[in-house]
Amino acid sequence: MSAQAAPRRPITRDDLELKMRAIQGEVDDTKESAQSTLLAVGAVAVVAVVAIAFLAGRRKGKKRTTIVEVRRI
Repeated sequence: MSAQAAPRRPITRDDLELKMRAIQGEVDDTKESAQSTLLAVGAVAVVAVVAIAFLAGRRKGKKRTTIVEVRRI
C-alpha cells in the first residue's frame, strides 16, 4: 500500500472548513439529482396506483351489478 507524502504542517481550521465545503458541494449536487429522479418515480407510482384502483373498482362494479326489472300488471 503506497502512502501519499502528506505535508508535515498542522491541520488548521481553514483546512477543515475548505474540505467540508467541498464535500457539501458534492452532496448538494447528488441531492438535486436524486430528488428530481425520486419525484418522477413518485409521480409514476401515484398514477399507477390510481389506475389500478380505478380498474379494480370498475371490474368489481360490473360483477356485482344487479339488474332490477319492474313490471306493471
